[in-house]
Amino acid sequence: MRFLDLLGMSINNLRRRKLRTALTVLGVIIGTASVVVMVSLGIGLNGLMMEMYSSYGSMTSIDIYSGGGRYYASSSSGSSGSEEEQYITDDTIEQFKRLEHVKTASPILQTDIILKQGLYEAGVNIEGVSREYLEDIPLGQGALPDPGSDELKFIYGNGIIRWFSNSKTGEGFWEIGEMPPVDYMNKPMFVIFDTSAYYQSRYPGGSDGGNTVKPPKKYMIEAAGVVEGGVDDYNNYTYSVYAEIEALKAQLKRIYRKNPIPGQPTNKKGKPYPYFIYNRAVVFVDDTANVTTVQQMITDMGFQANSQMEWIEQSQQTYDIIQLVLGGIGAVSLFVAAIGIANTMMMSIYERTKEIGVIKVLGCDLRNIRNMFLLESGFIGFLGGVIGVVISYGLGFIMNNFLGIAQAMTGMDGDISRIPVWLSGAAIIFAIFVGMVAGFFPSLRAMHLSPLAAIRNE
Repeated sequence: MRFLDLLGMSINNLRRRKLRTALTVLGVIIGTASVVVMVSLGIGLNGLMMEMYSSYGSMTSIDIYSGGGRYYASSSSGSSGSEEEQYITDDTIEQFKRLEHVKTASPILQTDIILKQGLYEAGVNIEGVSREYLEDIPLGQGALPDPGSDELKFIYGNGIIRWFSNSKTGEGFWEIGEMPPVDYMNKPMFVIFDTSAYYQSRYPGGSDGGNTVKPPKKYMIEAAGVVEGGVDDYNNYTYSVYAEIEALKAQLKRIYRKNPIPGQPTNKKGKPYPYFIYNRAVVFVDDTANVTTVQQMITDMGFQANSQMEWIEQSQQTYDIIQLVLGGIGAVSLFVAAIGIANTMMMSIYERTKEIGVIKVLGCDLRNIRNMFLLESGFIGFLGGVIGVVISYGLGFIMNNFLGIAQAMTGMDGDISRIPVWLSGAAIIFAIFVGMVAGFFPSLRAMHLSPLAAIRNE
């Protein structure tokens, strides 16, 4: 008997018992929808977690510090630390770049500055970074400085404006709750690099041998851009000012000349080193799968290395458990539906015992009898699976757009229910599989019925 003939007979048999078929299909619909919705919640939670970590910065970057977690003294006098350090220098950066799976490495040179615009001023941290690092910073205003330009320009974090306060009253955002009228892009910004001299010249007691400290020089530095996001949005670049590292180094050399640069270590004689020593470095890896491997290689070199993958892997384990639990809850409903399918098939056999006997007497292949019942149960699973997936999309739409579950559970805006195409297809195939498994033993019973006993059955 051809497959299409078997399929037609199976569908006709189900149509003759519409109510029973509808109730059985309903069980599969509920089970399939439960599985898909529960798994989609797990996928959504995991996706929101990844988006949260991604907003903090690149997931393929590794932050590197001096070995053992120690760090050189960064006092204004530039005095050297008491311990011998494994410093991060240009040679070290080149070693990082030669590591397998490393795309590029950026040194980070940090120094404290004071920004002044009108009556408002703020003490902030500026980070000199490579061009590759700057290209990863999302900008809401402006653009990156021209490649190869020696002119120093700043990129401001979107939260920096909160640190400005009135230089006369000392009041700022944190005191009065209002944003200072600071405009990076359209008004000149003056920068003081020698913060120690500035504070000593401004406040009483700032004297050296009875001579008042002379106020340091102010430099007007243009803004290249502002990091994307509002003042309430947080990312990895929110509270720092960034500049191209070579331009920053050239500016510091012009200001301090042969004197020690604040934050830079000195030798035992109090003299600055003839090269820059960086506060830290960032390595960019070619793929998230290789971050842990590269991080271990850097640690083996004697440096302290941190990456977001450490937190992601820990969180991933938690979300895997959550998804397993959610999927298990949905699977219970589908298991109950499978019992309903098995019951429907058994009742169908009892009602069609005489029909099965006639088919056997006419010489029909026993496998065709088995396949007919398997097709009936499989079709119930298919029909319930398709309708269940459609309902799942509807429930997901409601949860994402009207119930605000993502905000309530994670504090983030986004879709909490995410149903990828593979999940829809897998759910339908699984529903068909469950239906055919549930109908397997009833089909065997139908296949092994005695023809004579079946014909005599009333």
